[in-house]
Amino acid sequence: MTEIEYRFGNALDVDAVIELLRASTLGERRPIDDRAIVERMIEHGNLTVTAWDGPQMVGFCRTLTDFLYVGYLSDLAVRDSHQRRGIGTEMIARTREAMGPRSSLVLLSAPKAVDYYPRIGFTKHNSAWLLSATDVFPPRPERAS
Repeated sequence: MTEIEYRFGNALDVDAVIELLRASTLGERRPIDDRAIVERMIEHGNLTVTAWDGPQMVGFCRTLTDFLYVGYLSDLAVRDSHQRRGIGTEMIARTREAMGPRSSLVLLSAPKAVDYYPRIGFTKHNSAWLLSATDVFPPRPERAS
């Protein structure tokens, strides 16, 4: 087994990220059929950690953060062939180190990963709320001119 190399940065090949998402369970819930969206997702992530087994990307961790108070871990994917080797945990550890000592990390778990996060130290939070892109949102009240 080769040693896994971890890298920071979002200058990534979009097709390689899409291929990794397909090779993990996360591809089921990401818009991998729309290359332009995935490209923008990568571009706008301001803290990205990847894991490499030689030339092959085997892990992808994308976070949106202010580096001081909070970060939203929006994507954590590990190639099925490389799961259960600590790669996801290591990418999260490196993410936390980069965010700083006072910053919290928040995420929405994929259904297949619900049992993973408590095992590595995350605490369930019962007051999270989600407004999906397809959810109807009440219109704003009209403002007087």
